Amino acid sequence: MIDFTPSRGHTTLTTTTAISLLTSAFNKPSVFRHHPASPSNRTLSSRITCETMSSSTGTAFPTRRSVTIPYADLKNKDADLSAKIEEGFGPNGLGILSISDVPEFSSLRQNLLHLSPRLANLPQKVKDELEDPHSRYNFGWSHGKEKLESGKPDLLKGSFYANPILDVPTTDMFLKQRYPSYCSSNIWPDSALPELETALKALGKLMHDVGLMVAYHCDQYVSKGMEVDQNESLKQILLRSRCHKGRLLYYFPAPRSDCVPDSDSMSSWCGWHTDHGSLTGLTCAMFKRDGVEIPCPDSTAGLYIKTRTDQIVKVVFGEGEIAYQIGETTEILSRGYLCATPHSVQDDRKLSEHE
Repeated sequence: MIDFTPSRGHTTLTTTTAISLLTSAFNKPSVFRHHPASPSNRTLSSRITCETMSSSTGTAFPTRRSVTIPYADLKNKDADLSAKIEEGFGPNGLGILSISDVPEFSSLRQNLLHLSPRLANLPQKVKDELEDPHSRYNFGWSHGKEKLESGKPDLLKGSFYANPILDVPTTDMFLKQRYPSYCSSNIWPDSALPELETALKALGKLMHDVGLMVAYHCDQYVSKGMEVDQNESLKQILLRSRCHKGRLLYYFPAPRSDCVPDSDSMSSWCGWHTDHGSLTGLTCAMFKRDGVEIPCPDSTAGLYIKTRTDQIVKVVFGEGEIAYQIGETTEILSRGYLCATPHSVQDDRKLSEHE
């Protein structure tokens, strides 16, 4: 992501990048079966999927730290992490938790996120060749293809999509034609930016592997409240899935005039939504000014989550941690023992203007 930061007499360039990994249960259509009422005592049909929250009054939303599990505890299959899983993912949780002290994560994160500005600033002809309209721009480069809540094209955000586990998830032409957003093949800038493939796959695989450990402990927690078929557990579904999706995000600079229509909207970077997949892994964003990494210049920017009691809170986690969010597929499968939450990403207003 990238924006210009105003300063007296000159303009400095500030960039922000982040990556997410969505693990999907697409190859298990049977997961969308009916289940009894969940412990959360609500139905998915009442989920808020798109709304705009005003911050024009200056109201400060409370900040909450994500529930954190050390990697050493996570990799111990004999550890009982049910209390932590319930606190983060349960009916009264925020639908998110983070894993700390993951070996090699920090260096792999740095390696990939530093490539985001280079990718976004490739010649337009090269980026055009990385687009895949057939997959609805869900593979390769995508810019201006998504729409904001206002219905206008989102020109501020650039995305690069790839399956970090399998370059070719299937050779079945029926599946490729029927589900192009999931079953298409990766597109890489082999000549223009060859290191992108290695960096994205390395970080994506690590986030996937740690996600499998999270899934194992989720299964242990859920099994205390309901019978879990081991062949249909979250971990086994993710192991079988061939449709994982990595997304590298980059934001372009926007003059203040372009930001005015959404100046009161909390969701100008990413609108309110609930993840539809099984499990989403997230890195902390990276901010750079004049090529030097800096802390986020605006404390209001970041991830916001809507709680079960309709309270909006800002959620933070460390830059050396991998955060995981529950998706609706997992909520259905677990009968509500694991719950997804509506969330959005607010932009950095101090970076959203150009003088």
